[in-house]
Amino acid sequence: MNDPEELVVEGLRKRYGDHMAVDDVSFTLAPGASLGIVGESGSGKTTTVRMLVGLERPDGGTVRVGDRDRSAPARGRAERLARAREIQMVFQDPYLSLDPRVPVGRCVEEVLRLHVPSDAAARRARVAELLDQVGLGEREAAAQRQRVAIARALAAEPRFLVLDEAVAALDVSIQAQVLELLSRIRRETGIGFLFVTHDLAVVRHITDEVMVLRQGRVVEKGTTSALLDAPADPYTRLLLDSVPRRGWNPAALASAGRRPPDDGV
Repeated sequence: MNDPEELVVEGLRKRYGDHMAVDDVSFTLAPGASLGIVGESGSGKTTTVRMLVGLERPDGGTVRVGDRDRSAPARGRAERLARAREIQMVFQDPYLSLDPRVPVGRCVEEVLRLHVPSDAAARRARVAELLDQVGLGEREAAAQRQRVAIARALAAEPRFLVLDEAVAALDVSIQAQVLELLSRIRRETGIGFLFVTHDLAVVRHITDEVMVLRQGRVVEKGTTSALLDAPADPYTRLLLDSVPRRGWNPAALASAGRRPPDDGV
């Protein structure tokens, strides 16, 4: 039996002019689970998740959390806020998603004003708690803005958190810290993660299942360990072979990438 509060995406489609960006994408995500969406640039990853959070409107298909349909435009401010409480998004570049003129504490507190009715003292206490949850005090927070973006998303107490290349712009050492932080948050809160990335090492660390997109279509889905250790689709194998390691040959891979995906690469 399906979880009554799971995220269910069925037959999602999005076209821009003559280009079909997302074509018949379907998946489910239960609270507390973690799904990775991988694929090269232009595969439809970001367009897919932007439709989930309402930044793009689908041309077809449905997006539901439990029995609540998110596919149609929200009717009024109350419904928009209710949808925001269900799914929050953390973007790749915190310098674009956060206003540098707004102090860290106020940035997080503003989400509480919208979604969690409370007095000023309670909001201040919750801000401190959220910054502590992501490993920051007020002073350190100014230097690690992606953690602030995560804290701001958590302030709405969402059921699901979409992370769109959320660690791609970070130094390797900071990336590892943020990934471990996200794993701990998922264990402690039961929030479902939808992790969009091109980095298969990140996928192995943070997800339970993986969905591979190519030119807007799903080419393969499965548990993370099974799919990464024994991919069935030639395109997935090409993505895995593209990860730098000893004996890696980028020239050969570039040539392989220009051939059709069904040629046995």
